Amino acid sequence: MPLSRLNEEQYLAATSSNEQNLIIASAGTGKTSTIVGRIAYLLSKGVKPTEILLLTFTNKAAAEMVQRVAEFFGKDVASKIDAGTFHAVSYRWLKKHDKKVVLKQQRELKTLFRSVYEKRSFGHIGAEISPYGGNYLYDVYSFYQNTELHVHFEEWVKNKYPEHELFAIIYADIVDEFEALKKEYGFVNFNDLLLHFRAMCKTKELGYQEVLVDEYQDTNALQGTLIDAMNPPSLFCVGDYDQSIYAFNGADISIIGTFSKKFPTAQVHTLTKNYRSTVPILSLATKVIEHNERIYPKKLEVTRGHDSQPPKLLAYDELFDQYHAMAAQIRDSQTPKEEIAVIFRNNSSADGIEVGLRELGITCKRKGGTSFFDSREVKAVLDFYTLLVNESDMMAFIHLFEFARGIGSAMAKEIYIALKILGHGSIFYGLYAPDESIKNPFEKRKLNHQLGLFDDFLELGSVGKFAKLGFEDKFMRNPILKHPKLTKESATFLHDFYLLFRDLKGVKQPRTIVKKIAESAIYKYIAESLASKRALLKDGTIDEKQKVESLVRISRKMVLLEELSTPYSEHERFLNAMILGSSDLTQGEGVNLLSVHASKGLEYKEVYIVDLMDGRFPNRKLMQRGGSLDEERRLFYVAVTRAKDILYLSYAKYDKIKKLNFLPSQFLYEAGLVPKDEAFRAMVLKEEAKED
Repeated sequence: MPLSRLNEEQYLAATSSNEQNLIIASAGTGKTSTIVGRIAYLLSKGVKPTEILLLTFTNKAAAEMVQRVAEFFGKDVASKIDAGTFHAVSYRWLKKHDKKVVLKQQRELKTLFRSVYEKRSFGHIGAEISPYGGNYLYDVYSFYQNTELHVHFEEWVKNKYPEHELFAIIYADIVDEFEALKKEYGFVNFNDLLLHFRAMCKTKELGYQEVLVDEYQDTNALQGTLIDAMNPPSLFCVGDYDQSIYAFNGADISIIGTFSKKFPTAQVHTLTKNYRSTVPILSLATKVIEHNERIYPKKLEVTRGHDSQPPKLLAYDELFDQYHAMAAQIRDSQTPKEEIAVIFRNNSSADGIEVGLRELGITCKRKGGTSFFDSREVKAVLDFYTLLVNESDMMAFIHLFEFARGIGSAMAKEIYIALKILGHGSIFYGLYAPDESIKNPFEKRKLNHQLGLFDDFLELGSVGKFAKLGFEDKFMRNPILKHPKLTKESATFLHDFYLLFRDLKGVKQPRTIVKKIAESAIYKYIAESLASKRALLKDGTIDEKQKVESLVRISRKMVLLEELSTPYSEHERFLNAMILGSSDLTQGEGVNLLSVHASKGLEYKEVYIVDLMDGRFPNRKLMQRGGSLDEERRLFYVAVTRAKDILYLSYAKYDKIKKLNFLPSQFLYEAGLVPKDEAFRAMVLKEEAKED
């Protein structure tokens, strides 16, 4: 039984009879074992597995805990536990009640948002500052959804960004039109999943007897109100305020900090035995994190490695000397490469060490950058596939047609809507059997000076300019070609789209569809476009060798995507696996290159923390944009506590390219690895002056 394997602290927490419990579980203290023990306790008390909800921050964590339950209670019992991320659980509930719900990734909806934004003009306002760009405004709106639950977006902008007050009404109108489009097409993003599920919770009895929440310190305001809306009879939350590192994404540390105030009868349990790191490693982490305010008192007890190797500071004269030397040390290390991690705060740091490793022929995998599924070449294939399954997915169409030269997101949306009009609701009827009695299928756009809308309806163009391009006669008769802004190149893109989907008609196997898409003329155009862009030099010329290498990488990704599609025989299951499951999949082998955020929850025998210079880690620029030294310190704590046996902390004194001198990170001073000199005292005084 899982309960028999727990220490006394873990057992008392897992078997608590309190209705609300908060477990403070520092790094390496066995929080997963405690959660699994709690589930075992509930099952032994007669709680049905369907009455247990486990909320995690990754699907991988949920699967691991369910698997451990299955080892003792069997797969039939464990599989009935409702487990997953906030978003996955919300999606399942919403799908039960509305089959038309279509989950879209942030990037896709950002494109839709831009198509609305691009119709606006801000030039008539005459403000001293420039308005937010479309992409940034989308991020602002997303942050609003995660943090503000009671004030309208326009008022929120005026209060939070008063310098943008003159633009607030246009911003709000963009958001309103964006939300109306999402509703029309059934699109939801990750925030919407939680908002819609929260509304459902207020009117529907979910049937859960206990809700367990992992990584409770990372919950944001929206997730917090979702838990409140569930109003479960019993609540079991596990977290560590010292590992709260997602403030940039709306995480609110005050949620875990005020748990006892919110639930006066709650019991707070503290796990103090660390089973991961050695004494010297944990001692260093503690020295630094103790500079943050203590919310709940705790003192960790190390259970292993009292005579182990202390953390070692590596100092280098120059930035790239650091990367090359570190790569050489990793090459010579006796630790298996998959048990080594290099943890970075900034992407530029990862680039440097990755180059160093590759020069020495050391394989590595990187997590925290662009994943396989987020790469534009893979997303393009999935967008084609999505349209084949669901032609109502306007976002997939827009995303693809942005590749066509001369077609932006706004124009792509115009073409999509025009095809729907020509096909009386179907873009494919509009493409292959258009109603030719409709002479002008293009949307008439509203005029509103106040909201920055100035465009009138489109004047039709001539199709004669496409006569020598070799288009099929049937396609040439399509009124869609009368769009006045359609160029020869963009019309060719549309014709290739026409040919591809005619070729895909009736194909049943996902693997065959992926292969046909990858071999199509339109996809070859997309691949060529991406490869050229990636090989573009600063002087505007294209590095042909780099372009060829990029095309080879794209081709390899297509082979991998074909392999991933092989086990599937149903379109929907394949697409769902690619969209929902992609974030937990990683590629490659060898040394692990991880951002601090990506390293959370993982552990390695040997860890290197790179670029520990003031300005880089802590990242002062991000601190100026709303971050804090406390959060940077928590990031450092998370990075250090990934190490089980060996820890190296590295910094450089000079960057010869940027001609910059560096001071050691404030955290190296706090850890006692660098003597506190005048430079340190000046650093602290400067920080204190900012706080005042």
